[in-house]
Amino acid sequence: MTTLDEIDRRILVELQRDASQSLEALGAAVHLSRNACWRRIRALEKAGVIKNRVTLLDAAKLGLGLSVFIQVRTNAHAPDWLEKFSRATKAMPEILGVYRMTGDLDYLIRARVRDMAGYDRLYQDLIRRVPLSDVSASFVMEEIKETTELPL
Repeated sequence: MTTLDEIDRRILVELQRDASQSLEALGAAVHLSRNACWRRIRALEKAGVIKNRVTLLDAAKLGLGLSVFIQVRTNAHAPDWLEKFSRATKAMPEILGVYRMTGDLDYLIRARVRDMAGYDRLYQDLIRRVPLSDVSASFVMEEIKETTELPL
Protein backbone atom coordinates (compact mmCIF):
# COMPACT_ATOMS: atom_id res chain seq x y z
CA MET A 1 0.00 0.00 0.00
CA THR A 2 1.28 3.44 -0.91
CA THR A 3 1.26 6.14 1.75
CA LEU A 4 -0.46 9.31 0.54
CA ASP A 5 -0.48 12.71 2.14
CA GLU A 6 -3.50 15.02 2.12
CA ILE A 7 -2.36 16.85 -1.03
CA ASP A 8 -1.94 13.56 -2.93
CA ARG A 9 -5.46 12.57 -1.85
CA ARG A 10 -6.91 15.89 -3.03
CA ILE A 11 -5.12 15.53 -6.37
CA LEU A 12 -6.50 12.02 -6.80
CA VAL A 13 -10.05 13.11 -5.88
CA GLU A 14 -9.85 15.88 -8.48
CA LEU A 15 -8.39 13.62 -11.17
CA GLN A 16 -11.06 10.97 -10.54
CA ARG A 17 -13.71 13.62 -11.17
CA ASP A 18 -12.01 15.09 -14.26
CA ALA A 19 -8.65 13.84 -15.52
CA SER A 20 -8.81 16.23 -18.48
CA GLN A 21 -8.51 19.41 -16.42
CA SER A 22 -5.41 21.50 -16.98
CA LEU A 23 -2.53 21.45 -14.53
CA GLU A 24 -3.35 25.08 -13.78
CA ALA A 25 -6.93 24.24 -12.81
CA LEU A 26 -5.81 21.22 -10.82
CA GLY A 27 -3.15 23.25 -9.02
CA ALA A 28 -5.70 25.93 -8.13
CA ALA A 29 -8.09 23.28 -6.78
CA VAL A 30 -5.44 21.72 -4.52
CA HIS A 31 -3.47 24.92 -3.79
CA LEU A 32 -0.23 23.93 -5.55
CA SER A 33 1.75 25.32 -8.46
CA ARG A 34 1.41 23.74 -11.88
CA ASN A 35 4.91 22.21 -11.63
CA ALA A 36 4.37 20.84 -8.13
CA CYS A 37 1.13 19.20 -9.33
CA TRP A 38 2.89 17.71 -12.32
CA ARG A 39 5.70 16.26 -10.14
CA ARG A 40 3.19 14.70 -7.74
CA ILE A 41 1.13 13.19 -10.59
CA ARG A 42 4.27 11.70 -12.15
CA ALA A 43 5.25 10.21 -8.76
CA LEU A 44 1.75 8.74 -8.35
CA GLU A 45 1.97 7.25 -11.84
CA LYS A 46 5.43 5.82 -11.17
CA ALA A 47 4.20 4.27 -7.91
CA GLY A 48 1.30 2.65 -9.81
CA VAL A 49 -1.36 4.55 -7.86
CA ILE A 50 -2.55 6.15 -11.09
CA LYS A 51 -2.93 3.22 -13.48
CA ASN A 52 -4.45 4.98 -16.47
CA ARG A 53 -6.40 8.02 -17.61
CA VAL A 54 -9.58 7.29 -19.54
CA THR A 55 -12.74 8.84 -20.93
CA LEU A 56 -16.03 7.54 -19.53
CA LEU A 57 -18.72 6.99 -22.14
CA ASP A 58 -22.52 6.86 -21.91
CA ALA A 59 -23.28 3.24 -22.80
CA ALA A 60 -26.98 3.83 -23.49
CA LYS A 61 -26.23 6.64 -25.95
CA LEU A 62 -23.88 4.28 -27.77
CA GLY A 63 -26.53 1.57 -28.12
CA LEU A 64 -25.33 -0.59 -25.23
CA GLY A 65 -28.39 -0.15 -23.04
CA LEU A 66 -28.48 -3.56 -21.35
CA SER A 67 -26.22 -4.14 -18.37
CA VAL A 68 -25.96 -7.75 -17.23
CA PHE A 69 -24.31 -9.66 -14.40
CA ILE A 70 -23.54 -13.25 -15.34
CA GLN A 71 -23.06 -15.79 -12.58
CA VAL A 72 -20.85 -18.73 -13.49
CA ARG A 73 -20.33 -22.00 -11.70
CA THR A 74 -17.88 -24.57 -12.98
CA ASN A 75 -16.80 -28.07 -12.09
CA ALA A 76 -13.34 -27.39 -13.54
CA HIS A 77 -10.84 -25.73 -11.22
CA ALA A 78 -7.59 -26.71 -12.92
CA PRO A 79 -5.06 -24.02 -13.87
CA ASP A 80 -5.43 -24.78 -17.60
CA TRP A 81 -9.22 -24.25 -17.44
CA LEU A 82 -8.74 -20.96 -15.58
CA GLU A 83 -6.23 -19.81 -18.21
CA LYS A 84 -8.66 -20.69 -21.01
CA PHE A 85 -11.52 -18.90 -19.20
CA SER A 86 -9.34 -15.86 -18.56
CA ARG A 87 -8.20 -15.64 -22.20
CA ALA A 88 -11.78 -16.07 -23.47
CA THR A 89 -13.33 -13.40 -21.25
CA LYS A 90 -10.50 -10.91 -21.86
CA ALA A 91 -10.99 -11.30 -25.62
CA MET A 92 -14.71 -10.45 -25.49
CA PRO A 93 -15.19 -6.64 -25.58
CA GLU A 94 -18.73 -6.82 -24.18
CA ILE A 95 -17.30 -8.19 -20.94
CA LEU A 96 -16.26 -5.28 -18.72
CA GLY A 97 -15.26 -7.16 -15.57
CA VAL A 98 -14.62 -10.73 -14.42
CA TYR A 99 -14.29 -11.61 -10.75
CA ARG A 100 -13.41 -14.91 -9.02
CA MET A 101 -15.75 -15.16 -6.04
CA THR A 102 -16.05 -16.89 -2.70
CA GLY A 103 -19.17 -18.82 -1.69
CA ASP A 104 -21.60 -20.65 -3.98
CA LEU A 105 -20.62 -18.67 -7.04
CA ASP A 106 -17.31 -19.28 -8.83
CA TYR A 107 -17.18 -16.23 -11.13
CA LEU A 108 -19.16 -13.04 -11.64
CA ILE A 109 -19.04 -11.34 -15.03
CA ARG A 110 -20.19 -7.77 -15.69
CA ALA A 111 -21.11 -7.05 -19.31
CA ARG A 112 -22.79 -4.43 -21.52
CA VAL A 113 -24.76 -5.38 -24.62
CA ARG A 114 -27.28 -3.76 -26.95
CA ASP A 115 -30.29 -5.90 -25.99
CA MET A 116 -31.44 -9.42 -25.10
CA ALA A 117 -30.34 -10.72 -28.52
CA GLY A 118 -26.92 -9.19 -27.83
CA TYR A 119 -26.81 -11.03 -24.51
CA ASP A 120 -27.71 -14.30 -26.23
CA ARG A 121 -24.84 -13.81 -28.72
CA LEU A 122 -22.47 -13.11 -25.83
CA TYR A 123 -23.67 -16.19 -23.96
CA GLN A 124 -23.36 -18.44 -27.03
CA ASP A 125 -19.87 -17.10 -27.73
CA LEU A 126 -18.77 -17.65 -24.13
CA ILE A 127 -19.96 -21.26 -23.90
CA ARG A 128 -18.38 -21.98 -27.29
CA ARG A 129 -15.01 -20.77 -26.00
CA VAL A 130 -14.94 -22.45 -22.59
CA PRO A 131 -16.92 -25.27 -20.92
CA LEU A 132 -19.15 -24.05 -18.07
CA SER A 133 -21.38 -26.14 -15.81
CA ASP A 134 -23.95 -23.51 -14.78
CA VAL A 135 -24.58 -20.00 -16.10
CA SER A 136 -27.30 -17.60 -15.02
CA ALA A 137 -27.81 -13.92 -15.66
CA SER A 138 -29.36 -10.96 -13.90
CA PHE A 139 -30.32 -7.92 -15.96
CA VAL A 140 -30.08 -4.41 -14.56
CA MET A 141 -33.44 -2.63 -14.55
CA GLU A 142 -32.13 0.62 -13.05
CA GLU A 143 -28.62 1.89 -12.30
CA ILE A 144 -28.97 3.62 -8.96
CA LYS A 145 -25.26 4.29 -8.55
CA GLU A 146 -22.39 3.63 -10.92
CA THR A 147 -19.02 5.25 -10.33
CA THR A 148 -15.33 4.71 -10.91
CA GLU A 149 -14.34 7.07 -8.07
CA LEU A 150 -12.60 5.40 -5.14
CA PRO A 151 -13.39 6.76 -1.66
CA LEU A 152 -10.32 8.71 -0.59
